[in-house]
Amino acid sequence: MAENSTVRSVTYDLLRSLGLTTVFGNPGSTEETFLQEFPDDFRYVLALQEASAIAMADAFAQVTRRPALVNLHSSAGVGNAMGNLVAAYHGNTPLIVTSGQQHRELMIGEPYLGNREATTMPKPWVKWSYEPYRAQDVPEAFMRAYAMALQPPAGPVFLSIPLDDWNQPLAGPARVRTVSTRVAPDAERLALFADRISASRRPALVFGPDVDRAGGWDAAVALAEKLRAAVYGAPLLDRASFPEDHPLFRGPLGMSVKTIGDRLAGHDLAVVIGAEVFRYYPYIPGDLLPAGTELLQITASPEVAGAARVGDSLLGDPKITIDLLLDLVAEGSARTAPEPMARPRVLPQVPSSPLTPPEVYAVLSRVRPPDSVIVNESTSTMAQQIEWLPTVRTGSFFATASGGIGWGVPAAVGVALADRDRGVTRPVIGLIGDGSSQYSVQALWTAAQHQLPVVYVVMRNDEYSILKSFAVLEETPGVPGLDLPGLGIAALARGWGCQAVDVATTDELEQEFKAALSADTPTVIVVRTQPQKAML
Repeated sequence: MAENSTVRSVTYDLLRSLGLTTVFGNPGSTEETFLQEFPDDFRYVLALQEASAIAMADAFAQVTRRPALVNLHSSAGVGNAMGNLVAAYHGNTPLIVTSGQQHRELMIGEPYLGNREATTMPKPWVKWSYEPYRAQDVPEAFMRAYAMALQPPAGPVFLSIPLDDWNQPLAGPARVRTVSTRVAPDAERLALFADRISASRRPALVFGPDVDRAGGWDAAVALAEKLRAAVYGAPLLDRASFPEDHPLFRGPLGMSVKTIGDRLAGHDLAVVIGAEVFRYYPYIPGDLLPAGTELLQITASPEVAGAARVGDSLLGDPKITIDLLLDLVAEGSARTAPEPMARPRVLPQVPSSPLTPPEVYAVLSRVRPPDSVIVNESTSTMAQQIEWLPTVRTGSFFATASGGIGWGVPAAVGVALADRDRGVTRPVIGLIGDGSSQYSVQALWTAAQHQLPVVYVVMRNDEYSILKSFAVLEETPGVPGLDLPGLGIAALARGWGCQAVDVATTDELEQEFKAALSADTPTVIVVRTQPQKAML
């Protein structure tokens, strides 16, 4: 055994070998035995609240395409993080989430800061949850956590580690293993799917976020063009997987049962790849599929396949499966190509005051660099964002996978940190609602501390506009708490160390946005806008 070899030193050596040298977190007293004498070759990204730490790590892992390590504080810290842990779970992000546990000798008496039923608390939003029975099992638990997080469907895992484990003596090194990260489809069933696709007269392709995660963007384009099929974005996308300016793109599929059924009318076959069938919300009754329409689903997740209410499913990595389909399906040259999607892009003849969201997006469409990446958490203007700022490159659009808010501001930090690690230079633009901006606002401090040139455009309409749209749909007048007067967003951002400015006109927005692109610090541009009725 190496001199002074401990559980901690063996674990850090293992983390090095796995490339897990960036730790996102907010430390507490039960974590300090892990973090003591923090190694020089590791980096600790401090978030001022645990929800921000999870979202930063989530986006970082998505962009770097490798797991990320998160360190949280006991039960209270894990509780703070849970909202964004839901997003990581639905987004299939490989995170290793750790939290400290009280000293083993105190646990029998339910001590202060003890994490009661620690492995139960993060469920069901982790793939695996574990607290080692012995201190000596900690490195092996990390190795298993790494394997579990990566294997398809990827996702977050959780480890609870008593604070007295880290200094226990342990011989090393830890055993390092490798695991598969992709699953190929069953060849016989794939051939049946290919035959049904080839026989379709008017197929629709629905590409979900897992296509882009799997690196299948170019393959998706090739498949659509070979089939001459209409392409729809899966409901409530958190990653775009097909160029939204492509002639075959028909826009988002919709969100409700009725809307999706209506959109698929006239198609004899819908092929859903890398997505759920479907992410429904809100509840508007209708037919799950229109008469005469069949559905095929391709997903790497048995859980997603099992939850589908209609159609036939095939398990397989989206990119591998699309690549194989390209060789198996027949050319669609006999099919009539769908009409290109209408893009009205109507603006007021006279500039509005306050501006409308389309006016804001029109300015950004003119001045944003073509290689920029968008992190969107302006929930009431998602349709206008697609219309004016279509995603045209792989890995350049990110949104929360959970439906909660408070993910976007810290996620933009994670994207920018990941790009810096990869040696990639591209503008990161956060499109944030004024309500969303307040949930994880502490992340602006982390962006400023790391001098990340993120440009946040916050549309301030002084209300939870998306909730007012739902109130109309659900016929629930008089709901309290939907107005947000008096938010000093720019002043708050300056307090966190960011550049910040309020703008009221399109000229001011264009000027400040261009200036922000050349800044070496994060910038928050607050634009007064009119409320936008969401397209539900």
